[in-house]
Amino acid sequence: MSLHTPLPPVASLLVVDDSGVQRAHTVQACRDLGVPMIYEAASGAEALELLALLVLPPELLIVDLEMPGMDGVELIQQLLPRRLAIPLIVASGRETALIHSVETMARNLGLQVLAGLQKPLTPPALRGALARLGQAPGSEAPRPDTAVSAIGAAALAEAIAGGQIGVHYQPKVDMRTGIVRGVEALARWHRAGSGFVRPDTFIALAESDGLIHGLSLSVLQQALAQAAEWNAHGLKLSMAVNLSPHLLDRPSLVQEVVDVVEQHGLRADQVVLEITESSVVDCLGAALGVLARLRLKGFGLSIDDYGTGFSSMQQLARIPFTELKIDRSFVHGAHQRKNLRVILQSALDMARQLDLVTVAEGIETLDDWRLLQECGCGIGQGFLIARPMPAAELPNWLKRHQAALQALRAEAPTGTSR
Repeated sequence: MSLHTPLPPVASLLVVDDSGVQRAHTVQACRDLGVPMIYEAASGAEALELLALLVLPPELLIVDLEMPGMDGVELIQQLLPRRLAIPLIVASGRETALIHSVETMARNLGLQVLAGLQKPLTPPALRGALARLGQAPGSEAPRPDTAVSAIGAAALAEAIAGGQIGVHYQPKVDMRTGIVRGVEALARWHRAGSGFVRPDTFIALAESDGLIHGLSLSVLQQALAQAAEWNAHGLKLSMAVNLSPHLLDRPSLVQEVVDVVEQHGLRADQVVLEITESSVVDCLGAALGVLARLRLKGFGLSIDDYGTGFSSMQQLARIPFTELKIDRSFVHGAHQRKNLRVILQSALDMARQLDLVTVAEGIETLDDWRLLQECGCGIGQGFLIARPMPAAELPNWLKRHQAALQALRAEAPTGTSR
């Protein structure tokens, strides 16, 4: 980010650090960035006392971790019980693994963490963190309207039957060239008068209330019809469609998928079926048979969210996957975290040994992109490239994407990647 990029207005913040020198350094850096009101506290306990006195709490806390008495970790844990859901910058002179562990803890508590930074804090690092203030945490799903939080199975069944659940498409590009290789089809429900319903909300409801079969076939129909239309215009892209584990015990599923593919005049090898890793931990019997038959028919099988389940290698050993899709939690920010880099590289190396296509999701910055290029990842997907979009928006996006290819290709590795 350029040092000249305008920052969102930050009216006030609180710096919590037991070192007077470090605190003064941080305060001056924040003043230089245009923050008009800066509070200071020398300990966690002093910070809580100050927050209790303020009528308007600060918009941001910069919290040092290592302090005598109440340390930064305990201070963070004390915020929500006091109804202080204030965004954070976590700071420490300790190792990055410790800083990122506290970041994860704070996010799991429901707090927004703008950054985890090593001390001494620099103006560029602070500027980058402050620029995230007010932004929603990264998510591929539209933000839900509170009015749809209590949807029921009847409303969902009506939406499926009435074709109200549509499909958006997120591009997947070659990591070496930046050229678009495919898209992932993602179900989207915009409920009239209420707003977007989160996919994780209505998909979980569909699975629990026996509606997932109808929903999945609807998404598959729409996605493959769109693939056929693109084919007819000379744009042949692989189409990735998520497959619910609740369908894997249906022997009829294989023929149903084949029928939809043939209906639209497609080849099976243009379709990739994504199966979440954690969903196949207990995949036995009929489910394994369904997956094996789908592979025999020529469909690609992708192990989705790789690294988030409990038996990743076991799944790779017993299911005929053709693609390994690495979860965003191992991708975004991995250039700053040695532990994530090691896991990421080992997953890519293993996939290469197994002759699997590698896909990384959650690419949000050029640093993410460059690291994946260096590690030899094959395909990339994420907000840096594009957010999910309606099919009608893809042609215009493709034109804009042409202008970005030069930057994406720059410094690309010369070695072969999958």
